[in-house]
Amino acid sequence: MLQAAWKKNDKKARLLIFVFSAIVFAAVVLLSRVKLEANLGFDIHLFAKANAIINSCVAVLLVIALIAVKRKNFTLHRNLMMTAMFLSVLFLVSYICHHLFAGETRFGDINHDGIVSDVEKAAVGSSRMIYYILLGTHIPLAGIILPFILFSAYRGLTGEFDKHKKLVRITWPIWFYVAVTGVVVYLMISQYYG
Repeated sequence: MLQAAWKKNDKKARLLIFVFSAIVFAAVVLLSRVKLEANLGFDIHLFAKANAIINSCVAVLLVIALIAVKRKNFTLHRNLMMTAMFLSVLFLVSYICHHLFAGETRFGDINHDGIVSDVEKAAVGSSRMIYYILLGTHIPLAGIILPFILFSAYRGLTGEFDKHKKLVRITWPIWFYVAVTGVVVYLMISQYYG
């Protein structure tokens, strides 16, 4: 087992984790309702592509980190998980930038007019329902996973490995699902970017 990297302070950790999670959640919700008109000099949907790439990397890191911990390579596990957390911060910045500058894209909006007509709905068929089922699970899980990730990291870094292990049984599959469905959602919606 690894040595604790941080000194345990549950009260301070709880406060910081909840405040940070609330700020991130509020920022994402509030900024998703705002669209800035600006010419950035590049295709603003590159942010969405970056998000998909980052989510792909996070999903791969999560699997490799799981394998590493099963093989008792705790140092590699910790390093992979810290990298996944760092990439998730980059994802968050890129996600906010994309929504700030690109606004909302509607699934099935083939002519990019902001309205999905009956003809467009018919053209995309059942893929529209699949998209909304994935999106409808992805968004709330993405919204609630952050404090679980932070508490899991805190328990691991303070050397509370039994608590860490118990918590990651919930955290890991949700984080993995969010990362994978983020990529799938991007692949499904990107064809409708204007």
